Amino acid sequence: FGWRTSSEQLVDPHTLQTFCRMGMLHFKGADTLSMGGGLMSRKYYFQLVSAATSPDNSGILSNDIYGIVKQQSGSTNTSQPESRMCLPSLLQQRECGMPCGGTFSRGDRCRIGSRLLPNYKMHTLNYPSKAFCGTFAGNGEVFMTACQDCMIRIYDTKQATFREVKSISARDVGWSILDMAVSPNGAHFVYSSWSEYLHLCNVFGDDEVHEALPLCPDDRRFCIFALQFSCDGNDILGGANDSCLYVYDREMHHRSLRIRAHDGDVNTVAFADKTSQILFSGGDDGLCKVWDRRTLSEGNPKPVGILAGHSNGITFVDSKGDARYLITNSKDQSIKLWDMRAFSSKEGIESTRIAVAYQNWDYRWQRVPKKLLDRYVKLAGDTSLMTYQGHTVLQTLIRCHFSPAATTAQQFIYTGCASGRVVVYDLLTGKVATVLSGHRGCVRDVSWHPNLPVLVSSSWDGAICEWVYSSDPDSKKGRGKRTRSARQQ
Repeated sequence: FGWRTSSEQLVDPHTLQTFCRMGMLHFKGADTLSMGGGLMSRKYYFQLVSAATSPDNSGILSNDIYGIVKQQSGSTNTSQPESRMCLPSLLQQRECGMPCGGTFSRGDRCRIGSRLLPNYKMHTLNYPSKAFCGTFAGNGEVFMTACQDCMIRIYDTKQATFREVKSISARDVGWSILDMAVSPNGAHFVYSSWSEYLHLCNVFGDDEVHEALPLCPDDRRFCIFALQFSCDGNDILGGANDSCLYVYDREMHHRSLRIRAHDGDVNTVAFADKTSQILFSGGDDGLCKVWDRRTLSEGNPKPVGILAGHSNGITFVDSKGDARYLITNSKDQSIKLWDMRAFSSKEGIESTRIAVAYQNWDYRWQRVPKKLLDRYVKLAGDTSLMTYQGHTVLQTLIRCHFSPAATTAQQFIYTGCASGRVVVYDLLTGKVATVLSGHRGCVRDVSWHPNLPVLVSSSWDGAICEWVYSSDPDSKKGRGKRTRSARQQ
């Protein structure tokens, strides 16, 4: 097959692949994509996966998560009419001392927060190259970014603005910084690239810390795709291109664990809860594996369970933090919600392996195959509770997350999208709750402030966009504030 630009020149797939790898694909407007010297239709390139109009949420309705989220989000109290649950009415009740002694309960706060979803682009930071990572640290008072220009930038966000307080030049970078993670106490962060080392740096302080942490892999062509700190900050978990999981012990200053975890790249890792004993990993084999560190041995590593249902590789996994529920993003253009108590059978695992083996396209530079754009077909043995569709996973390992517990009771799932959008799904219904459109390139990373209705997207167009709630976003189009570019700061 080939591609036609607006000048009707046929572009072969090998040329397209080169453009993608060199970062020469950019959106020039709402409907066009720049490719080298020509333009192509944005719609033609992406052929966006349609969101299901009536998602099958029967698995959620029969699971505990439905009642848990309803209760925590304040949606179970139906004694008051909806008119009395509007924000002005709730504020009036609070001022009158009703209920709970004049304060909002957690459910009230989450019910309000769930109505104040970010919908308006307030600020934009512009970088000279692709932004790969962007995340709020700790309580949301710090925001950090990692860019292909080999710079890590730290911003103070206490005053609802992005004030750059520090920039760090990354070391030993191959192609780009691919992931970074912030320690639980917010004092340090670690980043990875195509390198045999992780690099640990301090967030604050006059004395600079920039320490190389050796992982000692067998293969010199090595990369850690995903990182996460344990709850106590001592261990760093990583997933690598050599099919292995790695754990680095900061106290002992050496690699403490290396196990072969998947057939192919390990794209994503996560801890299940604050104990940091249960691990999740997802790979190009389409499987999400669950590991218990207390029973792991390098000589004979065996997962305690496997979650199967995706038909292509997994790009990201995020835990709800309760050692039970998790979500996975996949190259099959879907997110799945899982209950860790319902592991997959041999039939389900085999179905996934067969489906992955039959994939004959490369998500890094090809379009989504038509068969994936059609109605979703559930694989035999798929034990997921819910499947969410409406975003596009192309070009890179796009992330997804549960929305914050403090403000939304984790009632939503949000994800980046290769089409330059942020897509937010309702966890319980599977429907798209909102879509944030404003980037000209793939949105690789997304981060929601833990305590405020603020979401930040990081894109390959070099832009970091802050999205906030506005009661009238349409009237403010084109009036959003724009910060200085990274070159000016």
